[in-house]
Amino acid sequence: MTATSTALRHHLADTLAAKGHLTDPALRTAVEDVPRELFLGDAVFRPGGSHWQPVSRADVGDDAWLHMVYDDTTWVTQVDGLSASRATGVLPGNPTSSSTLPSGVVLMLELADLHDGSKVLEIGTGTGYSTAILSHRLGDSCVYSVEYDKDVATAAAQHLAAAGRSPHLVVGDGLEGHHEGGEYGTVIATCAVRSIPPPWLWQLQNGGSVVTTLSGWMTGSGLIRLTLDDDGVAHGRFTGDRIAYMLARPHERPPRPKLYRRPGTARTTQLSPTLLDDWTGLLVAQLAAPSAELLTLSGGIALIDTATGSQAWTEPDGDAWTVHQDGPLRLWDQVEAALDAWQQAGAPDQTAFGMTVTDGEQVVWLGDPGGPQWRLPL
Repeated sequence: MTATSTALRHHLADTLAAKGHLTDPALRTAVEDVPRELFLGDAVFRPGGSHWQPVSRADVGDDAWLHMVYDDTTWVTQVDGLSASRATGVLPGNPTSSSTLPSGVVLMLELADLHDGSKVLEIGTGTGYSTAILSHRLGDSCVYSVEYDKDVATAAAQHLAAAGRSPHLVVGDGLEGHHEGGEYGTVIATCAVRSIPPPWLWQLQNGGSVVTTLSGWMTGSGLIRLTLDDDGVAHGRFTGDRIAYMLARPHERPPRPKLYRRPGTARTTQLSPTLLDDWTGLLVAQLAAPSAELLTLSGGIALIDTATGSQAWTEPDGDAWTVHQDGPLRLWDQVEAALDAWQQAGAPDQTAFGMTVTDGEQVVWLGDPGGPQWRLPL
C-alpha cells in the first residue's frame, strides 16, 4: 500500500517520541504538520565511500522517495556548492548543505527549552526544515534565521513559502548574528563552531541560551547549551549526545601543509592513539591542539598543525606505539597531556565537561571550572 505524507509524518513523530524526544506537545504537532518533502526538493546525495551519488525522486518513484524523506536520516543536498538537482553523476567532495536528521533537529530544539513568545535566532537556515518547525512552534514573527549561502537561502525561502511559513530570513554571516532582531531568548546553531562568536552573546537577553555544537579541525564534536547570566558570562555543560554538524564556513580549516612523515624526535607514547577513536577522547585531543588536523594512516594517526606545519605521527612498535614529532609544537605531547588528565578523571563521557565564556576568553573544563581546562581559539 502506498504511504501518504501525513501517515509518514505521524509515524516519524511516534518514532522520535519512542526515542525520548518530543516531550513538548507543541513541538510534536509541528513534526506531524510540517511536510519534510517540501524542503528536500527533488534530489539528494547518497554517500558511497568517499563519493556522493545523486538520487532523484524520478529515479526511485514517489512512494520510495517519501519513505526516504521520512527516514530519521540526514540527507546531503549540496556538495562543494553543487546542489543534488544539478549533479550529473557521482562526485567527490565535502557536504556544504544538508537536511539534518529529524531526531537531531528535535534534540536541539528541546534542549533550547522553547517558550511561547520568545524570539529565536537560528544560525544556518539550510533547507528550511528546522526553520519551519521553529515557526510552527513559536510563530513566524518570533523566528529569525540567517543563511550564509545565497543559493541555499533562496531555495529555503521557496521551501518555506510552499509550506505556508514566513519567518524573518536573512542572507549573511551567521557568526555575526542579526542585530536588527533585538534581544533573543535563544540562539540555535545548525552549524558547528570552533568557539562561540561574541555577537551571539551580545544579542542575547540575560538568562537567554545558546545551543550549538562545538567542533574543530579534528572533527571532534560536543553539543552544549550555554546560559547567559546577569554579569554577561555564559556557562553550561555538554550534553553527551553524539551529534555533529558541518563547521560554519568561516570556521573551516585553511589549506594544511602536506604530510611528509619527517622523522623528527621519536619516543614511546604513554597512551595509545586509539583513544582518539572514542567520541570524548577525540574532543579532548582537539581541545589540546585546536589548530591541528587529524589524519588516519595505515597503522596509526597523524596530526598536522595548519598554523605552524608542526606534525606528529604514530606507528605501532610491538605492543606499544612510537610517536615522531617535528616542528615548533609538540602536538602529541599536548594531546597526550590532555588525554592523561581525562584518563586520571576516570575517562568520563562529555557530560563531565563544561564551558565558561567571557569577553576575554572561552574555556572548556573537566569536572568543574577549577579542574583541568583548555582555552579555545578566538
